[in-house]
Amino acid sequence: MVIPTFGLNNVDWENRLDNNRLREERLGRLKAELVKSDLGSLLTFDFHNIRYMTSTHIGTWAMDKMIRFSLLPQGGEPVLWDFGSAAKHHQLHTPWLDAAHSHVDSGLNGHEPHHGAHKIGVGARAGISTLRGAISPKAGQAEAVADKIYDVLKQYGLENEPLGVDIIEPPVLFALQAKGLNVVDGQQVFLEARRIKTVDEITLLTTAASMVDAAYDRLYEFLRPGVRENETVGLVAKTLYDLGSEHVEGVNAISGERCSPHPHVFSDRMLRPGDPAFFDILHSYQGYRTCYYRTFAIGSASPGQNEAYRICREYMDRAIALVRPGATTADIVKVWPKAQEFGFENEEAAFALQYGHGVGLSIWERPIFSRMISLDHPEVLEEGMVFALETYWPSKDGWGAARIEEEVVVTATGCEVITKFPAEKLLVAGQRYFAVGAELPTLRDPQSHLNTTTFNNIGNRPVS
Repeated sequence: MVIPTFGLNNVDWENRLDNNRLREERLGRLKAELVKSDLGSLLTFDFHNIRYMTSTHIGTWAMDKMIRFSLLPQGGEPVLWDFGSAAKHHQLHTPWLDAAHSHVDSGLNGHEPHHGAHKIGVGARAGISTLRGAISPKAGQAEAVADKIYDVLKQYGLENEPLGVDIIEPPVLFALQAKGLNVVDGQQVFLEARRIKTVDEITLLTTAASMVDAAYDRLYEFLRPGVRENETVGLVAKTLYDLGSEHVEGVNAISGERCSPHPHVFSDRMLRPGDPAFFDILHSYQGYRTCYYRTFAIGSASPGQNEAYRICREYMDRAIALVRPGATTADIVKVWPKAQEFGFENEEAAFALQYGHGVGLSIWERPIFSRMISLDHPEVLEEGMVFALETYWPSKDGWGAARIEEEVVVTATGCEVITKFPAEKLLVAGQRYFAVGAELPTLRDPQSHLNTTTFNNIGNRPVS
């Protein structure tokens, strides 16, 4: 199987992304999981779950605000309450929301709308939550949210059935409970629906990864002594936004002694000759994420760093070789080292270093791969899953480290890697330097900070 990579635009002369199919299949999967559950309805405040349910988007600024919410009743269609004028924009430009309700204007299951309630025929409505508490509790906004939810549930005769919620502000939770609603965990239904990707989701994930391929190519050209970690973040962000990225969620830029232990955040540190440097690029294209590590050496690599990379790559290749339908997350993590083997007291302390996770509208979906949980609670791999596998290994000098991440799509017979920037061997970036008669080797220990081994000037062989 070869997953096609298209241009970033839709055209009439090639069958590329089918947005109508994407919307219908996502909602169809969610409805199917809701039917299989014991819930009467699903309520979401999570930005990504709202998008999965309604195919709406109002900008990445809203991701952490919890201001918008959407409800999917059993046997019904999504109802969305959105921020101010966004609701009117949806009514103009997202016809699938209102059209789905057009046949149920006068109620459902024999229940007429409550006095003053919206008819179900309006799929996109104005409505906001509490602005993370910024609106005074005295204003009764949490109660207003609960009233909106209750009215729709009443119309469907579902007010006495469990209401599944993903994330929620405590005042809104309390207001829903005060109306007699049985609020339970609904996140599991969303995660189960999102576990297997549709063909259009796989297309979007592959396209997002191809954009990071390009970002790494620009980054490789840019890396050299004197460049700061934060400058690399800016370069990557510009490259991705220029290509059409919707959101650069983060760029982990880690170099030199900061590589071990991994701090998971970039700084203003300047790169120096011989530095290891690894990067994780997280962005979204039409909502679909990447999580994509690569490691480089600046000018040259020490033997210890090169060996760390070789080990890191070997653990990655062992894992990828096992990916196929029917394998489990436990099968994968068994080939990875225990935490104590690379300097950590337990698996929780080493969490996310030897790791795997589903990738979709958010970067951590199902399945999850970790020795902390997968050995006792394995998940079965299925065709259509898309996930990232991450490996890490510190160099024996206690200073550098290597980090590699590949995203894979599970196929009928195995998997396909969709992260294409070269990573089979450690890449050396930066200016090439020439001594008398030869180019300086890329495997060397210049001005070793350890000062424990003496090297001659011919091929960096230890002096006997």
